[in-house]
Amino acid sequence: MAESVAAFMEMIKAKNPAEPEFHQAVLEVTESLWPVLDKRPEYRPERVIMFRVPWVDDKGEIQVNRGFRIEMNSAIGPYKGGLRLHPSVNLGILKFLAFEQVFKNSLTTLPMGGGKGGSDFDPKGKSDNEVMSFCQSFMLELFRHIGPNTDVPAGDIGVGGREIGYLFGMYKKIRNEFTGILTGKGRNWGGSLIRPEATGYGAVYFAAEMLNTRGETLKGKICLVSGGGNVAQYTTEKILDLGGKVVTLSDSGGYIYDEQGIDREKLAFVMELKNVRRGRIKEYAEKYPKAVFTPIDRSLDHNPLWNHKADCAFPSATQNEINVIDAQNLINNGVYVVSEGANMPTVPEGVEIFIDKGILYGPGKAANAGGVSVSGLEMSQNSLRYSWSREEVDQKLQGIMKAIHKAAYETAEEFGTPGNYVNGANIAGFLKVADTMLDLGSVG
Repeated sequence: MAESVAAFMEMIKAKNPAEPEFHQAVLEVTESLWPVLDKRPEYRPERVIMFRVPWVDDKGEIQVNRGFRIEMNSAIGPYKGGLRLHPSVNLGILKFLAFEQVFKNSLTTLPMGGGKGGSDFDPKGKSDNEVMSFCQSFMLELFRHIGPNTDVPAGDIGVGGREIGYLFGMYKKIRNEFTGILTGKGRNWGGSLIRPEATGYGAVYFAAEMLNTRGETLKGKICLVSGGGNVAQYTTEKILDLGGKVVTLSDSGGYIYDEQGIDREKLAFVMELKNVRRGRIKEYAEKYPKAVFTPIDRSLDHNPLWNHKADCAFPSATQNEINVIDAQNLINNGVYVVSEGANMPTVPEGVEIFIDKGILYGPGKAANAGGVSVSGLEMSQNSLRYSWSREEVDQKLQGIMKAIHKAAYETAEEFGTPGNYVNGANIAGFLKVADTMLDLGSVG
């Protein structure tokens, strides 16, 4: 098996050079699927779209960025996946995200294919007018390739309610129609309740399901959470709802450790700090002096956020934020539940440590599928011209996360790797897509 996987990965790298994130995503899935199939057909995007995005800054000068949309697979439904605005965005990162999205969306039980897109534009430090100028220019090209039954983008890093509003407004003007072309919309114009909370809530619901297999709950559990955006905020909120205690949050400048726990008052401060004032997490320690702020030290070979005594970890920032040393530190500090709110936040060697130690490890394509699940529910509401209540959406989200957990758990057992949610999620997601492609024939 090892030689076959290595040979396959050499072929993937030769055909897709200089795209390490995409290689990592394919390797993880391939290692899970190889026992299922004697050989696996190559997974290529159905369509890769790249374009220039010219926009005018506040000085009246023209700036140019690159725009992307990867339409990976539409076998079970319209392409579905976020738009990311960040300087790190490149073709390899978006292909890995789109590849992961195919299997994640397959697990949700909803009819959605997989895609991803974005630009190397950085919204940080830009005025509202500059962000609007960029978004409108971006949509001037993207609109040709999307539609409610073709491709329905959503938000991701750097794309929140403001950006979705600018994008949707431009699409509406160009096409002269009001349709559910984007998800993550404002509540007054087609958005769904629970959408901002969904990824964080879903990661916690998945952790609760994993704990339930051992007769445990989140009550009293000490939790490490990374990130400071929507996913981290609502992960923290739901952990509090279920009786756990969160002691860390972070951003690109460093992290805070609050041994007393981040209660609802402190969480409200973080939400106002990050969502309204767009401030830095270090201000938390200024507001609450008993908390300790640790700035980023790039000379370290590990992230000290993951080196605290705890029961559970919820990586909710970005890909590869947990390296092999971090993974071992988590184990050494008593963590036995890891539920990934971010996409692929753990390096492959770290994943191996989690699996070898037999901890409850929920990979991102399963644990963080809550966001895209509620996006799918938003698509359904748009098609119906109807809105469900907060309680209805939350109940549906819980049901979807339970179904994802059940599929991953039972598939792992069926294929001889009980408790291995990586194998279970990859195989369950793949089989649904692969069987559908066979049903659709050579054009599927």
